Amino acid sequence: MPNNTLELVSLTTLKGVGPSLERKFKQLGIHNLKDLLFHLPFRYEDRTKIIPINSLKLGDRVQVSGEIISNNIIFGRRRSLQCVLGDKTGFISLRFFHFSSAQRDSLAPGKFLCCYGDIRRGRKGFEIYHPEYREITNSDDILSESTLTPIYPTVDGIQQKRLRGFVRQGMELLGETYELIDLLPPKILRNYQLCGLIDAIKMLHNPPTCLDLKTLNAGISPFQQRLAFEELLAHRLCMRKFRQIPDQKSAPSFKISKELNEQFLDQLPFELTNGQKLASEEIARDLTQVTPMLRLLQGDVGSGKTVVAALSSLQAINSDFQVALMAPTEILAEQHFHSFKQWFEPLGIEVGWLSGRLKGTKRKEALRKLGSGSYQILIGTHALFQKDVIYKKLGLIIIDEQHRFGVHQRLSLRNKANRSEIQPHQLVMTATPIPRTLAMSVYADLDSTVIAELPPGRVPVNTAIISSQRRNEIIKRIRSACVDGSQVYWVCTLIEESETLECEAAEATATNLVKYLEGINIGLIHGRMKVEEKNRIMTDFKSGKVQLLVATTVIEVGVDVPNASLMVIENAERLGLAQLHQLRGRVGRGSSQSHCILLYQSPLSRDSKIRLTVLRDSNDGFYIAEKDLELRGPGQVLGTNQAGLMSFKIADLQRDALLLEDVKTSSELLLKNHQNEVESLIRRWISDREEYVNV
Repeated sequence: MPNNTLELVSLTTLKGVGPSLERKFKQLGIHNLKDLLFHLPFRYEDRTKIIPINSLKLGDRVQVSGEIISNNIIFGRRRSLQCVLGDKTGFISLRFFHFSSAQRDSLAPGKFLCCYGDIRRGRKGFEIYHPEYREITNSDDILSESTLTPIYPTVDGIQQKRLRGFVRQGMELLGETYELIDLLPPKILRNYQLCGLIDAIKMLHNPPTCLDLKTLNAGISPFQQRLAFEELLAHRLCMRKFRQIPDQKSAPSFKISKELNEQFLDQLPFELTNGQKLASEEIARDLTQVTPMLRLLQGDVGSGKTVVAALSSLQAINSDFQVALMAPTEILAEQHFHSFKQWFEPLGIEVGWLSGRLKGTKRKEALRKLGSGSYQILIGTHALFQKDVIYKKLGLIIIDEQHRFGVHQRLSLRNKANRSEIQPHQLVMTATPIPRTLAMSVYADLDSTVIAELPPGRVPVNTAIISSQRRNEIIKRIRSACVDGSQVYWVCTLIEESETLECEAAEATATNLVKYLEGINIGLIHGRMKVEEKNRIMTDFKSGKVQLLVATTVIEVGVDVPNASLMVIENAERLGLAQLHQLRGRVGRGSSQSHCILLYQSPLSRDSKIRLTVLRDSNDGFYIAEKDLELRGPGQVLGTNQAGLMSFKIADLQRDALLLEDVKTSSELLLKNHQNEVESLIRRWISDREEYVNV
């Protein structure tokens, strides 16, 4: 009777696999027989047909056969072996740049070959470089492949032909000696018309010619979609399983105070947008529940997430609980601190501040007030979860710019709830819109709320793409803007991931601009400056004393200066779309027309041109995020802290986006009724990568 122990079956069980080859397989992430069977082709080729030589077209990838007419070593820039192959219709050259004397001898005139490869143009007609070939008895005795040929990801030392042979051995063992259990319940298979697991794997490793080659190579055949569905399901289940951990503890139920909310709203110089109202209501409902809230609040740059966070904080404070608000930079944290002090102190709420630079007696006093409960809300950076920081009664955690924090930081803050029986509610905010496909997968442990509109009166930023060769024109434009009373950002970037070099570039730019812009007050801000100095410069810029601020990307988040109406981003081609959009969001905060100039170095690559054009043509952060996902892939879009999350074996978030709603529904069914299958699915697809969910 077959058994389900594929994970325990060593690759050395296969004929021809020894310790050396086993090490090669490990480079591919193949450690056992299960891994081998789930190591799927990334492309397929049709080697079932022989194409006459006179019918070949440039760029075709085809199979030809014929007799070797000649065999010569050609000496040129690169030494090569050239074999001329002929059939009844014509001739073609086979060229080998890496060859041995034994190979030359084996490719002797008079031998018959069947070859496969790409058709290129040579000096004397068509050529195939390094074709895959096999010897045949004669031109009429061609045993073509009976199925489409799978092409696998591989490494040096494991040729395609050999790898296909090992997969065949593994498939033979499947069913005879070992069993692969289909973990999807029959109901899910029926509801979504999914084929069986074994059928899918067999078809993908050994596809019959009746399958459409284009569909297979696009990854959208029913068999590939079946496996993609299961992998996406395992990924989501892993995230949802993590969500259930805090669910085991109760959260405090916060009462809504209409009176307190009205007092807060009455002092605001603006009306909430419909988007802000809906988001606030959704979060407020969550906070009345004893199930811990885990909610992602998304909104484009300037959509007003901070006010929504403030309303959520009031609900917690009204229920006699403390709030912790964590931001990734001191600039952003300090901006939040000043905003909340302005809003909350008239209501009798004490707002605390904590950062790494708070030392000595000031820090001791802050910790004392926090521990006693005097501080009803504490705002700061990563200092909020340091060992000596003790809250009296933490009930709500707000994390701004989630993508800037690493895996353990959110957890560390959550664990600051002093009462072990209480699980704090969590609100995670981001001004980097996350494509829906990413949000559904990466943030499956979070419910999602989107503020889909900007405050009234906001004018979209006008964006232009201009070559650095026109730098003098830009400088004249800056002078004109400053004379007219506007303020300007000049953002310096470098391709090297070096803060030091970036700071030096900013310093050099500021020095040069001082020469050309006499009479204009120019400030400089970068990551190497002392906090006090940075704060002084930012204060001067906000007050209008500094007219032109030269900065590194340190100003990407959190700087709100309504009078700033012009931004120049130098070497814009070096930045990703999300970062460019974030930077651009520093202007356009007021009611007047603002401009962003994307200054690039020629020549501009194709990808860079596409990226800058997307930004020029749109101010919609969610559209830009989707395009960013298309161009860079999920790992890079998520940023360095979370790039490792999305290592799918088969699934593709963009290609398989339509599966996600069904995956979401299926995950809830499995969690409710099929717990054993949940664990097995996670183990099959994710195994030791389960720790990534802790974000």
